[in-house]
Amino acid sequence: MRIPVLGNVIDERFLNHRQRSTSLASVIGGMVAVVLFAYRYFVNGIWSWDLFAVAATIVVVKLTLMTWYFLTD
Repeated sequence: MRIPVLGNVIDERFLNHRQRSTSLASVIGGMVAVVLFAYRYFVNGIWSWDLFAVAATIVVVKLTLMTWYFLTD
């Protein structure tokens, strides 16, 4: 598959690698946010609401997209 605007520079493999790397980066980023939130809570006894908001947003978006793809596929 060729992209009409970008010609020979970008092909299907590039887009596939970009999609997989972005997905992996978001999963690892979410895991780091959850682990850091848990560490701050269990070690210091501090609720880190910013990390909780990041982790909750990632979970909500992931579950929403999984449901959307399941229902529309």
